[in-house]
Amino acid sequence: MGDLRNGCLILLLILMGFGVDVKGENLVFNVKHKYGGRNGNGSILNDLKAHDNRRHSRMLTVIDFKLGGNGLPTDAALYYTKISIGTPSRDFHVQVDTGSDILWVNCASCEGCPTKSDLGIDLMTYDPKASANGKSVSCDEEFCMLNTPYSDCRTGMPCDFQVSYGDGSSTAGFFVKDDIQFEQVSGDLQTTSMNGSIAFGCSSRQSGELGASNQAVDGILGFGQASSSVISQLAATGKVKKIFAHCLDGKNGGGIFTIGPVVHPKVNTTPLVPDAPHYNVIMKGIEVGGQVLDIPTTMAIIDSGTTLAYLPHKVYSTLIDKLIERHPQLNIHLVEQSFHCFDYTGKIDDGFPVVTFRFADSLPLTVYPHDYLFQIEESRWCIGWQDSKMQTKDGSEITLLGDLALSNKLVVYDIENQTIGWTEYDCSSTIKLKYEESSGSAYTVASHNISSAPMMDSTKFFTFFLIIISILFNLLK
Repeated sequence: MGDLRNGCLILLLILMGFGVDVKGENLVFNVKHKYGGRNGNGSILNDLKAHDNRRHSRMLTVIDFKLGGNGLPTDAALYYTKISIGTPSRDFHVQVDTGSDILWVNCASCEGCPTKSDLGIDLMTYDPKASANGKSVSCDEEFCMLNTPYSDCRTGMPCDFQVSYGDGSSTAGFFVKDDIQFEQVSGDLQTTSMNGSIAFGCSSRQSGELGASNQAVDGILGFGQASSSVISQLAATGKVKKIFAHCLDGKNGGGIFTIGPVVHPKVNTTPLVPDAPHYNVIMKGIEVGGQVLDIPTTMAIIDSGTTLAYLPHKVYSTLIDKLIERHPQLNIHLVEQSFHCFDYTGKIDDGFPVVTFRFADSLPLTVYPHDYLFQIEESRWCIGWQDSKMQTKDGSEITLLGDLALSNKLVVYDIENQTIGWTEYDCSSTIKLKYEESSGSAYTVASHNISSAPMMDSTKFFTFFLIIISILFNLLK
């Protein structure tokens, strides 16, 4: 009976949110008073408050976004996070995308918006009328004048938006403004809620793949450089620095996504191309298995919202030839009119070469065979490199590197200093974010995978919690 009671007590403590270390039959509680001793005179208390005020003026706001999904073309093929919008707040699951500039979510009465998702999430729609602080943005507001190019937008009219994506899908609607709750990092592996008033898109019409149920989410969280992005709006109010990072876990799914300066691990950087609409960098060359390809210097876009990697035609053809020259017997065939696939029974990391991209300031980006090859059947593999056929406005071909190349690396976007950098990293581990400017003090932030655990709404959880309490109470009598 004693073991049963101990087991019940442990379960009760876990359900109530206490951290418990169980060692053999012992329970270890890690308890520490936040301020140490509280005895002291008024002068000491005033000194403590003054110290806190000075410290707070130096502190930075750092934010943690819990990630879900993965970059596998055969699975979710995207990474998403959960944000809370409105008063009362409701949770929305949105894809994180460094290649676009606005946050938008599906609006009530949306035409063509998805109604179900194969990702295991319950889809939501946003209704500004249902939120105490929700309101539409009008054409004469500064946000609209800075971020919409429409000449027919006049005073008093709602501020419309339209976004088109590379796959031909699009969304359109109107801008609204409401409170969004972010998870502000408040200690090692700890967060507290922080509100921010953010303008975002309320999607009333969608077309193309955005409505497909296999990858459906509630919207897209754009982390581009424009003033319309969430990070730019938060920075404009002085809440955060324009620095963010992600570590996409290509092995387990989920990973790390944060706002704030990263102090560990250190990353080497390359300059961003000035005045570019995306996170563009100069690519100096490509090595395949240590052999340098004969290709010109070109521009590359770093984009976490893209699953695969797209290369200019000449680069693509040269790279594919190098990949398969060790295996002339491979029978490569087209699958789903998009992917070049083949049968292979050996270890792919032993049978195919490492691909290394070289950028300005000698920054390498290494992509391994297990990154650029994905398995669709037991011994059938497909190549993730794609022929981009994309050009800039001046006709230059571009390279677009998505999750295929970015997974299992910590990538840091420093918009303030116009650099981007990365390092290979275990994205299921932790990083450190600086929260105090002068001392460099840092908090530890862990990885998350919100897609790996079933979700339960608050009402169901509270009912479940009361039932468990009742059962445990009877057992412990």
